[in-house]
Amino acid sequence: MSQRVLTTESGAPVADNQNSASAGIGGPLLIQDQHLIEKLARFNRERIPERVVHARGSGAYGHFEVTDDVSGFTHADFLNTVGKRTEVFLRFSTVADSLGGADAVRDPRGFALKFYTEEGNYDLVGNNTPVFFIKDPIKFPDFIHSQKRDPFTGRQEPDNVFDFWAHSPEATHQITWLMGDRGIPASYRHMDGFGSHTYQWTNARGESFFVKYHFKTDQGIRCLTADEAAKLAGEDPTSHQTDLVQAIERGVYPSWTLHVQLMPVAEAANYRFNPFDVTKVWPHADYPLKRVGRLVLDRNPDNVFAEVEQAAFSPNNFVPGIGPSPDKMLQGRLFAYADAHRYRLGVNHTQLAVNAPKAVPGGAANYGRDGLMAANPQGRYAKNYEPNSYDGPAETGTPLAAPLAVSGHTGTHEAPLHTKDDHFVQAGALYRLMSEDEKQRLVANLAGGLSQVSRNDVVEKNLAHFHAADPEYGKRVEEAVRALRED
Repeated sequence: MSQRVLTTESGAPVADNQNSASAGIGGPLLIQDQHLIEKLARFNRERIPERVVHARGSGAYGHFEVTDDVSGFTHADFLNTVGKRTEVFLRFSTVADSLGGADAVRDPRGFALKFYTEEGNYDLVGNNTPVFFIKDPIKFPDFIHSQKRDPFTGRQEPDNVFDFWAHSPEATHQITWLMGDRGIPASYRHMDGFGSHTYQWTNARGESFFVKYHFKTDQGIRCLTADEAAKLAGEDPTSHQTDLVQAIERGVYPSWTLHVQLMPVAEAANYRFNPFDVTKVWPHADYPLKRVGRLVLDRNPDNVFAEVEQAAFSPNNFVPGIGPSPDKMLQGRLFAYADAHRYRLGVNHTQLAVNAPKAVPGGAANYGRDGLMAANPQGRYAKNYEPNSYDGPAETGTPLAAPLAVSGHTGTHEAPLHTKDDHFVQAGALYRLMSEDEKQRLVANLAGGLSQVSRNDVVEKNLAHFHAADPEYGKRVEEAVRALRED
């Protein structure tokens, strides 16, 4: 097979790819050198804005197979038959650091999953923790600003991190997760994934259930201590990326078993915790895990930029049988994620191969037209309005999920309190579940950060949260902070 000829982007053959055109030997270069100008101009534009959060990520393709009948709870087509397989793409990520950050750091991990179903793409965008730091999206920009690099020092500042947490007692539960043993996964393969938010399933009879997703790793949980992570991050900043790629390449395919918790809609109003508060879990004793299927990753992307960096996940990408809940953080993300992709990738990002609804017969069918990088010519007879008389795509009249009941007056309301709603009870319960060794490491991790905070009032506010969660918890963190500050 003969070697292909190198060409410009317009297809013209390139005569010399080693030397620029100049005005005589050793003379200045010529602007007429189209190949040089084109290469430099494209190089200047190789990078797109990185994600504000979840910038550092890895991904892989695979499949999800249904192992248990859940047709009584949802009529989603990709979940309707035991044995049915659906292609997926999964992106893992750290949250706070930039694209060049290390993998082995103490940070939540994103767990963003795209199901290429025959009824459209279903995106489930969660983390490796079942809870989050805040419960209202209006606080999200402030939260992320407090965790990102300080605009003056250019580094993450304990003063900023703990000052925000001092004013956000609802974060105590997630802080206890983050600062505990599971705060630094040993690899992406050795951690669980969660939908985190509450979603809605609707069955063929129109009955609705609120649902939480739990992806349990089949490899077992493995984590790093702070010292192990610091060493690994220095030796191999891309440690988790390397582990994932190499495991799949050698045929060791990571897998997770999906379980769900299901709550009949009628039980939500009187449940002891607010079921739509993402800072809280549903105890398994109340709503046991029900197995659904198995997720397997078995193919690496061919190009990280094209398929991982340009992968766009939006929680508002639902399919029939699945919908949102009144979870405030979820409601905010329904807008924010899609809007972020329109900014980073352009309005036509859904036409990129990794984002296109590849399993839908005939592909996406709508009246979206034009815009930057439009690549969907519809032909001379296709109309760009609806309804029309030309057999264009038409609505079904069937909602994807059941309607949510609402009442009351508009306004900036706090979430309604349930019988056991407070900011600390679940954080305390999590602490008491830990072994003594786990508690020691949690306390050491918290004290290591708090002891660097310059304001005493910020330290005291944080300590008050740990005291409220569990008196022993608070006392041990307080003593550890004092000891470090006295050194």
